[in-house]
Amino acid sequence: MKVSLMQMSYRGSKDKMVKDTKKKIKELAKEGSELIVLQELHQSEYFCKSEDVKYFEYAQSFEEDIKFWAKVSKKYNIVLVTSLFEKRAPGLYHNTAVVFDKGEVAGKYRKMHIPDDPGFYEKFYFTPGDLGFEPIETSVGKLGVLICWDQWFVEAARVMALKGAEILIYPTAIGWFDGDDEEEKKRQLDAWITIQRAHAIANGLPLVSCNRCGFEEDPSGVIEGIRFWGNSFIVGPQGEFLAKANEKEQTLTASIDLNRTKEVRDIWPFFRDRRVEHYSCLQKIFCDKE
Repeated sequence: MKVSLMQMSYRGSKDKMVKDTKKKIKELAKEGSELIVLQELHQSEYFCKSEDVKYFEYAQSFEEDIKFWAKVSKKYNIVLVTSLFEKRAPGLYHNTAVVFDKGEVAGKYRKMHIPDDPGFYEKFYFTPGDLGFEPIETSVGKLGVLICWDQWFVEAARVMALKGAEILIYPTAIGWFDGDDEEEKKRQLDAWITIQRAHAIANGLPLVSCNRCGFEEDPSGVIEGIRFWGNSFIVGPQGEFLAKANEKEQTLTASIDLNRTKEVRDIWPFFRDRRVEHYSCLQKIFCDKE
């Protein structure tokens, strides 16, 4: 299976983002990509840098956005992983990945783990997801779609794998503050890559991580802005790099053989040796005596 991702910088408007995204999808589909993954909140800037109710307007077009990307998926005969701002009800919003399969909605995932840090005020905008960790069945396989902050939680990847996901996918928006020193930036980036490669290895699954790139200012002035570090990548089930980006805008494509999961799990049988009867502590926030 030929898989592609699109690492993009913000163009200044939704119209420009959608136009350029569609153009790149056309090019990738023409080159034979069957599965295309877009970055987190790919239609807009990353608006969670500050808390402002005006950005809830972005979610008003959720249903129209679904219709638009369904048509794109159908036109280019692809499976498309999008990341959209969902208005579910007045005052109730989600960070939602919608997966399209050649024009049909194959399923969606609402982001479960929601961060709240300087420059990443997502709890102001997004209600935690309630759809659980359920792989989405498509014509190219079962997709374990998660979103950004979910990347740091081993439980999310494991549950997706245990429920039959054949590939892990992470639309993402993560970057540096320019005030961080170079050593700190390196540590953050290394940690981000390592944790995701570890998910691939621990579960014997290929993984796609699609990040934003470019500098986005904070209009509120609370912070200077975020320099999204790019570095999107595709790895195989032993964590081996199949394709890797730098900090610049680019597309990545790799061929993924889902049959390798069986081969890898046969020689590294982590699932066989799990001691589930001793994992009950994982159902607690912290394993103290209470």
